[in-house]
Amino acid sequence: MRGGACVRGAWAIDGAGMSRHVLRRGGAPVRGFTLLELVTTITVAAILLAIAVPNFNHMINSHRLTTVANDLVTELTEARLEAIKLNSYTQLCSNSQTSNATDTLGTACGTSVGAVFEQIKNADGSVGAQQLLQPTQELSSGTLQVTTFNAVRYSGLGLGYKPGTSTPVDGTVADICSTSLSTNNHIQVVMSGGSLFSISSPFTATCP
Repeated sequence: MRGGACVRGAWAIDGAGMSRHVLRRGGAPVRGFTLLELVTTITVAAILLAIAVPNFNHMINSHRLTTVANDLVTELTEARLEAIKLNSYTQLCSNSQTSNATDTLGTACGTSVGAVFEQIKNADGSVGAQQLLQPTQELSSGTLQVTTFNAVRYSGLGLGYKPGTSTPVDGTVADICSTSLSTNNHIQVVMSGGSLFSISSPFTATCP
């Protein structure tokens, strides 16, 4: 008893990592962590972190790959609806001038992969083109690569054709791969009969 207060014993860690008896005023005895317990806790946390971080990065990169495919489907849908509304032509642009063709829409596309242009009539009655949609930002990411990207031109009837032809698109529109993934690193947007499109499940293949 000191100054009328009850002094009780407690245990704490000393500089050598050993528990020692200390005194404090009031309350129940308190036991601190030993150095061994502290090291064990830090080691377990480091192991869990080493496992979690790669899995988290894989999840993020997989999501980016799926997102770019969904964005392309959205662009195809908007290009088709705009063509029907205007009863004119719209085009989802390729990164290849050959795929885009060399007419008004194709020339406007250049190599602006993923952009959408629409055909318009100028004030003097001539045919022109103006940009309807910007390319999806994910296509410019350094970790995503365009393996295949075919242009799609919609008519006023809402059918998608290979530019410069009367052949409906039937096959892969875009094949995108991620250099950040070692498995399930490719995804494709596929069109059937110039009107239906779908997204493939991610699959494993070599990025160029």
